[in-house]
Amino acid sequence: MKEHAATIIVAALSTVFASVLILLTGIMTATLDPALIAESGTFRAVLLMVSFIFIIIALYVGSIVTSNTFATVIAGRTREIALLRLLGSTSARVRNRVAFEGLVMGTIGSVIGLAIAEGLALVSIGLGRSMGWLPADRVYPIFDPLVLVAMAIVIVTTWLAAWTGSRRVAGVSPIAATGAAVEMRPEASRGRTSRTVLAIVFIVVGAALLALGIILSFMTPLALLVSFFGGLFSFTGIAIGAHLIMPPMLRLAGMLSGRGITGRIAAANTVRFPERSARSTIGLVIGVTLIVMFAVALESYRVVSQQLFEADPEMGAALEQTLTITSIVLTVLVGFSAVIAAVGLVNTLSLSVLQRSRELGLLRALGFTGSQVRSMVMAESAQMTVAALCSGVLLGIFYGWAATQSLLGSQAGLVTPSVPWLMIAGVAVFGILLAFVAAAAPSRRATKVSPVLALAVD
Repeated sequence: MKEHAATIIVAALSTVFASVLILLTGIMTATLDPALIAESGTFRAVLLMVSFIFIIIALYVGSIVTSNTFATVIAGRTREIALLRLLGSTSARVRNRVAFEGLVMGTIGSVIGLAIAEGLALVSIGLGRSMGWLPADRVYPIFDPLVLVAMAIVIVTTWLAAWTGSRRVAGVSPIAATGAAVEMRPEASRGRTSRTVLAIVFIVVGAALLALGIILSFMTPLALLVSFFGGLFSFTGIAIGAHLIMPPMLRLAGMLSGRGITGRIAAANTVRFPERSARSTIGLVIGVTLIVMFAVALESYRVVSQQLFEADPEMGAALEQTLTITSIVLTVLVGFSAVIAAVGLVNTLSLSVLQRSRELGLLRALGFTGSQVRSMVMAESAQMTVAALCSGVLLGIFYGWAATQSLLGSQAGLVTPSVPWLMIAGVAVFGILLAFVAAAAPSRRATKVSPVLALAVD
């Protein structure tokens, strides 16, 4: 159960997020005048549409985190799976078993998440009435059938993510039962032709759609829809091909570790097993990209809109206030997805340390002190976080500009991206803190590895 803790947490967070948005939509609709029945229906539909977008984003991030978690779990079960294969079990049967684990964990997490969401809805209604935010003479819904739909989607998504993450089962041969848990080395990772081709296809299609959206932006704001799918496809390609894309970024980040022995080993470890490093970093890349993208898009939209309404200061001031509130709300909504991504980083790093007992034991046997092992794990976390931050910021700025250009190009022509550097600095500080938090528990666990016991593991 410990190795699936992150899966339960991610499923619970996704369910809480989706259910709270749905329930709050019902509560906000109930605040309208009952006489405005038609308007309230339209209002609810608009809110649900907006909520749906952010629910999809959270599910997208959650599915990648869950898939990576199960891929890490499979890497640690190489010997167990090989023994099952040796006893006659097929790869399909073992993979179905792993997928069933995902179904169970997703169900547990969703039930917990739904209970938390209902509790938050009750608290929100109570506080809203007592603080005067909500009219006291209205009946507010504490349940909506749509939350069951959201719960079912989270469960199915978790199951599918577990199935995707367990794809390595097919590559585990019975002979591997004589060895220990291993990760793919760079040459094996680069040899995954089908995955590389799929990543290239997604990136090329996404890039083509983005280019088309930018061209169409000079004619219609509907180009945003084309650019949206372009961004979705291209980033999916980046996520699929992370085992090839992230190592160069990790090498650059490794140069910051210094010339000490622990820094050099940490830098080598992050690129020695690109699959493991990619699983640890891609979730954080998604979170940072989302936050920076929305921040750049909103800031660019604000600057361009202020220029368009320069002749009408009153309208410009009203717009400024609206954009400030919108920015806060969107930051909170997108930030929730970043939290899910952070859970993935912490979990994959913890699992990787658990699976490296022999490696850590060998280092201790060669004379490494507990402090040096801890420093090495902390340096690995820092390198992966720096690589994820740099990648996410670059992608976020580009996608944010593409979104603004697609929406406003027909009115403003070629838009220059406006980057809120204060927000970027805040994201960087969050990433640095996350690196320390993510490495704290694994580094403590690493120092407790006994050289004799670790080397005795076969």
